[in-house]
Amino acid sequence: MTAVSPRLEKVAPDTVLAACRLEVAPEQEKFVAPVAQSLAEAYVHPDVAWPRLIRDGERVVGFVMAFFDVPFDYDAQVPGAPPRSGLWRLAVAAGEQGRGYGRFAVEAVNEEIRRRGGALSTVTWHPGEGGPEEFYLRLGYRKRGLTPDGERLGELNLGA
Repeated sequence: MTAVSPRLEKVAPDTVLAACRLEVAPEQEKFVAPVAQSLAEAYVHPDVAWPRLIRDGERVVGFVMAFFDVPFDYDAQVPGAPPRSGLWRLAVAAGEQGRGYGRFAVEAVNEEIRRRGGALSTVTWHPGEGGPEEFYLRLGYRKRGLTPDGERLGELNLGA
């Protein structure tokens, strides 16, 4: 059996339904929005959102959405705060978790940030038992604080 490497690809008319059917584990649903909601947000923010399917061969195994060079409200009180780039959403299908797809997607987003000239990746997550905090910390993100809506803010320096 030949091993297939994961890849990111644009969500297309023939893959949008598969994307919307993607489900995380039931205990994770409180930590991540449904893919359909993410795609709706991408539709209304086309200059900001970068939605991609995570595929392995023909299988849809996850979804990731990034953003690039966006100012955030929680930095509005800091004059001259730089725009941010990073992860907006990440969802790996319940039956596909633990196989490196999430790590692959985060690394691919961070490579895209570097390609666009960025040196810092940000992510926010809802704190709580069973949440993604340990995953992001293992990938090297450092806690920076909380957003006004109570999400944890993490940053990863992508510099050389």
